[in-house]
Amino acid sequence: MSTPSALPREVAVPVSVFAALRDELDEEVGTLETVRAMQHAGYTAGLEAALSLNRESGGDAFILTAPVFWAHLSGYFEKRGWGSLVHFDVHAGIGVLSSPDWAEALPGTRRSNAGCGVSAGFLSGLLSQLAGGAVAVLEARCRSRGDGKCDFAFGSETAIHELYGHMLEGADLEQALQAL
Repeated sequence: MSTPSALPREVAVPVSVFAALRDELDEEVGTLETVRAMQHAGYTAGLEAALSLNRESGGDAFILTAPVFWAHLSGYFEKRGWGSLVHFDVHAGIGVLSSPDWAEALPGTRRSNAGCGVSAGFLSGLLSQLAGGAVAVLEARCRSRGDGKCDFAFGSETAIHELYGHMLEGADLEQALQAL
């Protein structure tokens, strides 16, 4: 049994676990419920992962300068096999984490929806825990959908909800950001 001060255990699994979970859940409960379940599971894992990220950054990741923090975050994910992340400030209150090699994405599958639900939830949980408040994450581009990279937009729940609304109306990420 672990104590509250103990760091969460980490295990390595083949990246195919994401596709297997998504496919099985899709078959059993449907796409919307699958997306929700994978995002919720990722969020919970992200909350705990913040402890590891903090430990690896020397105790408090958010006291690092922004460039150092974002480089540290990318290194954290790369070291664990997720892929690389590059941070962009794209709009007041909205940032983007972009990856050309994100592990959860399945290039060539041409899914109709973004395929990195665990990752979006994980990033939301991790950033929320570190920030001490809610940080919403939207996967705006996905290699599983045929995009060249995975882009995770993040910000307040209000800002991300508004961004998503514009994208539901057919805007791409850049158009949606301009409409804000």
